[in-house]
Amino acid sequence: MKFAAIADIHGNSLALQAVLEDIENEGITDIVNLGDFFSSPLDAEGTAELLRGINAVSIRGNHDRWLIEEAPEEMGRSDKIAHDQLASETLDWIRTLSATMVWRDEIFLCHGTPEDDNTYWLEQVTPDGRVRSAALKDIEAKAQDIPQKLILCAHTHLARTVALADGRLIVNPGSVGCPAYIDIEPTPHKVQAGHPNACYAILEKRAAGWSVTHRQVPYDNLEMARLAMDRAAPSWAEGLATGWISNETFASITAA
Repeated sequence: MKFAAIADIHGNSLALQAVLEDIENEGITDIVNLGDFFSSPLDAEGTAELLRGINAVSIRGNHDRWLIEEAPEEMGRSDKIAHDQLASETLDWIRTLSATMVWRDEIFLCHGTPEDDNTYWLEQVTPDGRVRSAALKDIEAKAQDIPQKLILCAHTHLARTVALADGRLIVNPGSVGCPAYIDIEPTPHKVQAGHPNACYAILEKRAAGWSVTHRQVPYDNLEMARLAMDRAAPSWAEGLATGWISNETFASITAA
């Protein structure tokens, strides 16, 4: 078995197009999509058009849930911009998706953690706003009810593979379309991939276990950064251009 895992596209249609082309070049036909497809100041409906053209197995993320549960006037800015772009058929499709899934009886899929689509699993935020690797005991505690040997999660946009003590693997494929972002919960912090490339993972079941290859695909990220700036989203623009969020931008956003 060999397949690609994608996640956290966040309306970046150019990044998604580059990743889909890379997946095709690798001769892979099976794709799992771990959610947060659209929310951003970018190209939500263009992203939806691309997703309609592939036969991916999909679950929803926290932003996807907010797009169908919250009233538009109560949405965050990125969700509202995406919601205004999306066709009603796309929103109806999100409503059909589950928060978790067991795929092919041996792979567990979730967005954040098995219990919460808006909680970090492999990372933690310290009280002073630093993002650190979570302790192995805390990671394992969230996996205690999952028998599958391969577990896929997303949400933090950071590509990682963590081996549990019993040999199970948890893999975050990273973000297709948003390499750096700012969040204010549980305390203001920034998450940064440190590069602007589109990320995904290739997973292959071998006799000795699961092989994991993290891929970083270049694309015209500056075009998407310009689009973000045109829509008055400077932190998005900076993250898309560089994979980093400057302290100045972080301070200006979190102080607002």
